[in-house]
Amino acid sequence: MNRLNGFRPYMLDILRILAAYMFMLHGTAKIWEFPLSMTQGKGAVEFLSLYWVGGVIEIIGGSLLILGLFVRAAAFILSGQMAYAYFFIFISADNVLFPLKNGGELAALYSLLFLYFVFAGAGKFSLDYKLFKHRR
Repeated sequence: MNRLNGFRPYMLDILRILAAYMFMLHGTAKIWEFPLSMTQGKGAVEFLSLYWVGGVIEIIGGSLLILGLFVRAAAFILSGQMAYAYFFIFISADNVLFPLKNGGELAALYSLLFLYFVFAGAGKFSLDYKLFKHRR
């Protein structure tokens, strides 16, 4: 088991980069309908709507996490965005504890994952580590 601990920094970076990439695609789907449309072919979400603002946050925050820049702050904002999505968009009084039933499973998972990055940081292979390692 101790041999696996040596891989921890690599796995943290892989998790951060892949999760951020997948999350960022939600934003690109809302704003640019790439790689698919989030509106069932009705065009991009309305400019300055709640979903548009969410898409912009997803693109910027996802990009920051991929680069590993300002990860704790970006992850805090993204975690809050997904907590908001879960509690104010997906749940209702009869299905608070059933994310699979209310459709908020992904929002809940992203919220917890990004909250983990607030505490874990960016990892060794990040711009945060390269730029700010002298402060550690």
